[in-house]
Amino acid sequence: MRFDQVIALLEQRLARELPGAPAQDRLAPIPRRNWPPGFNPARVRRAAGLLLLFPDHEQAHIVLTVRADSLGRHSGQVSLPGGVVDPGETYEQAALREAHEEVGLPAGAARVLGALTPIDIPVSGFRLHPIVAAASARPALTPSDGEVARILYVPIEDLLDVGHLRAVERVRDGIALTVPAFHVAGAEIWGATAMVLAEFLTLLDWVGPAA
Repeated sequence: MRFDQVIALLEQRLARELPGAPAQDRLAPIPRRNWPPGFNPARVRRAAGLLLLFPDHEQAHIVLTVRADSLGRHSGQVSLPGGVVDPGETYEQAALREAHEEVGLPAGAARVLGALTPIDIPVSGFRLHPIVAAASARPALTPSDGEVARILYVPIEDLLDVGHLRAVERVRDGIALTVPAFHVAGAEIWGATAMVLAEFLTLLDWVGPAA
């Protein structure tokens, strides 16, 4: 699917009702982590992430990051460029600012297309608001020292290919999990990032994992 076709399709479908949690759940770890009993929703921290598309040889790609080893619990994991929303910021502003800080995305280099469904990340106390944006050309990016180990440039076609999707077994906090994961660009993409991508790809008529 060419970049211009992807952008045209996304502009149409982001303006409609989103696939939402059922699409995200297609790649949720089993069992899925929920907020602990008695959790106060007012304590949820707001975060925004940028799902940035760009063309390379007319094919659509997205930008992801591998988190630096110094970042504690989520070190080494693949994520969207993103972070905490500052007071007074919109989610769009926060996502673009964080992309500038983490990978050096120049101001004005990307056009916001819309927002995906927010996703709760109980393990870190965040509600992530994914923002979809597009750059007209491949941006020159640089990973931020101390935050980003490397930048991934992932073809959309690789994510749409279910041959790159497999389930892995993992133990987190003493709980055995079955974790659907993309294996692309030399990395394993799972958890909240995979769930965000599941909704994004559903907008592009993704077949998804076998039932």
